[in-house]
Amino acid sequence: MGLCGFLMTAAATALLAADPSASPTRPGKLWVYVGTYTGGSSKGIYLLHLDLAAGKLDTPELAAEVANPSFVAVHPSRPLLYAIGEIGEFAGKKAGAVSALAINAKSGKLTLLNQKSSRGAGPCHLAVDRTGRCVLVANYGGGSVACLPIRADGRLGEATSFIQHKGSSVNRQRQEGPHAHCINLDAANLFAVSADLGLDQVLIYRLDAQKGQLAPNDPAWATVTPGAGPRHFAFHPSAPFAYVINELDSTVTAFSYDAVRGALQPIESVSTLPADFQGKNYPAEVQVHPSGKFLYGSNRGHDSIAIFAIDSQTGKLRPLGHEPTRGKNPRNFAIDPTGAFLLAANQDTHNVVVFRIDPQTGLLRATGHSADVPMPVCVEMMRPPR
Repeated sequence: MGLCGFLMTAAATALLAADPSASPTRPGKLWVYVGTYTGGSSKGIYLLHLDLAAGKLDTPELAAEVANPSFVAVHPSRPLLYAIGEIGEFAGKKAGAVSALAINAKSGKLTLLNQKSSRGAGPCHLAVDRTGRCVLVANYGGGSVACLPIRADGRLGEATSFIQHKGSSVNRQRQEGPHAHCINLDAANLFAVSADLGLDQVLIYRLDAQKGQLAPNDPAWATVTPGAGPRHFAFHPSAPFAYVINELDSTVTAFSYDAVRGALQPIESVSTLPADFQGKNYPAEVQVHPSGKFLYGSNRGHDSIAIFAIDSQTGKLRPLGHEPTRGKNPRNFAIDPTGAFLLAANQDTHNVVVFRIDPQTGLLRATGHSADVPMPVCVEMMRPPR
C-alpha cells in the first residue's frame, strides 16, 4: 500500500472509531465550526454538520456568541475550542482577545470559559500546540506573537511568552512595520513558525510547550522575495517541505525543512494565478492535502482555489488549474481529515461551499451543496466525541 492509501485508511479507521454511526457505506458526519466577523447578522461562531457520504452541510446554528472570532482552533485531545477576538481593545489596553470555550459533547455547542489578552493589536491567527498545553497567537496589527498556557480546566492563563517583531520591507503601504499573519507548529512540536507579511520573513521559534515559552531559533527566519508579503503557512504532512502563500505578489513559496535545526530553505516560488488574469488579487489560505500529493491556495480577487501537484522528491509545485469558489473573497478553506472534501468560506457572499477532491488528480468538483453563514472567515472541522 502506498503512502496515500495508508493515510486515507488510517484517517477512515480513526473516523469510524470516533463516530459509531459510521460504516464503509455510511461514513458519518463531522462537526464544522466557522469563525466569522461579527456585526450585521453575524453573532459569533457557527456550527454545521458535514455528511461525509453526500458532501452536504446542514443549516448552521450559532454555537457561541463572541466578538469577531475570526479564527478558531480545536484542542488536539479534549472537547475545547479556542478563538481569537479581532477587537481593538481588551481590558483597557490596545490588544485583542483569546477565548477558551468548552465543547458540549452531545450538541457541539460552545460555552465560554474565559478570555485573556492576546498581548498585541489585531490578532488574526492561532494554534493549539500538539500536546494541548498552550495556545499560540499571531497579532497582525501589533506585529507580535504570544503563548498562553492552557490550565487543567481548559481555561487560559495570562501570556507566558511574548515576542515583538521588528523591521519593515519594500511595500510602504502594507509593509511599513511587522504584521505577524499566522503561527504554525511542526510535527515534532519543537518549532513554531510565523509568516510576517510586513517583514517578508517566516520567523522560526523554539517552543517549550511545558513552560509555555517561545525563543528565537538559530536560524531565526527564512526570507521570501521582497514585497511578496507572506501570509499563511503549511507544513507537508510527511515530507521535509513547507509552503507559504504570499498575499502581495500572488505566489506560493516552497521550502525544504530541516526538522532537526528548524531551518527553512527556499526552493522556488510559483504564481497562484492563471497567466491571463488581470486585476487585483490577494491570496489568503494555503493547505497541503492529507495524502501529501497536492497543495491548495485561495485567491481573493480571482475568487478561486489554485491547485498544485507536489513533487514527492523535490517539494516543487506543478500547477494543475483553478476552481472557482462559487462566491467572493474566499478568505479561508479547510480539507476534511479523510481528504475527501474541501470547504471554502466566501466572506463577501456569506457562504461556505463544498467541493469533492479527486484523490487521483487533486482536482475539485463542486458538490452542489453549500451553507449560508454570515461573514465566514475560518473553517475548522472535528470528529464528534464518542
